[in-house]
Parts: sequence; structure tokens; C-alpha cells
Amino acid sequence: MKSSMKLNIREIALFGMLGALMYASKMALEFLPNVHLIAVFIAAETAVYRKKALYPLYTFVLLTGLLNGFSVWWWPYLYIWTVLWGAVMLIPEKKIPENILPFVYMAVCALHGFLYGTLYAPYQALAFHLDFHGMLAWIAAGLPYDAIHGLSNFFCAMLVLPLVKVMKQAQKLVIN
Repeated sequence: MKSSMKLNIREIALFGMLGALMYASKMALEFLPNVHLIAVFIAAETAVYRKKALYPLYTFVLLTGLLNGFSVWWWPYLYIWTVLWGAVMLIPEKKIPENILPFVYMAVCALHGFLYGTLYAPYQALAFHLDFHGMLAWIAAGLPYDAIHGLSNFFCAMLVLPLVKVMKQAQKLVIN
């Protein structure tokens, strides 16, 4: 029985480069708080590679820890980005009209950005011994940043389908 998660050498190289590209894009936009292309890459990679999109996602997470430190802020990366991957996996792409699909990706990416602080909060509560009210206060304090994150994800996600198209074309060239 062939495993769907087994990688060949080409995929190992590709997913390593995609993870590195995700990290580089985040560093390039670091001067803009909460504006980055991580959601765009995760959505596009998931649309093209499905389960295997977890490889570049966790390459990005590992690179982030290695190059920026495995500090208290890093640990939620182990699950926060996987939530977005899971949401994109649930999109029935073939059943959604082509003219509506870009807005679906934009909405999913935006929702993840708006909920980022809320998704982060349970870890913060555990790490800093916050009670429920402390966790809610932490979420409330981050709402302006989550608003920026959600709005920027919404507009950046216009790049998802063009990126999917390029990735599929590149995949055909390499396979043939």
C-alpha cells in the first residue's frame, strides 16, 4: 500500500524551498506589523498539495524557531497555522463556482487573521498562568493587531488562485 504522505527527492527539495520562501517572505514584510503572505502560501500549497502541504508549513515553522529562537511566542506556531491548513482542506473547491472561489479563499484567510489572537490565547493562558478573564483581556488587547492581520490577509489572499495556477503549471513542467 502506497502512503500518500511519502515524499520523493523532488518533493523534498520543493517543500524545503517553499517553506524557506514562506519564511523569507515573512522576513521581507517584517516592517509591516501583522502583514505577511503566510496565509497565501498555506492556502495555495494546500489547494495544490493537500496533505503534503504540511511539509512546507512545518518547514516554515521549524525555520522560524531555528532562526528567531524557540521562545514563548513560537510554540503556538505548532498549531495556529495548522488550523488554517485544516480550514482550506475543507473547502470543496470543485463545487464552488470559479468566480466565487477567490472570495472563499479571501474570507478563510481573513477569518484566520481575525482569529489569530484568539487561537493564540489558550497557549498564552497556560504559559503565563492567566485565568479566563486574563485570557479574555489578552485577546481584547490584541484586537487591533488581529484587525490588521485579518484585513491584510483578506487582500493578500487575492494572490492565492494565481499562485495555485503557477504551482500547477510548474508541477506539469517538472513531471513531463
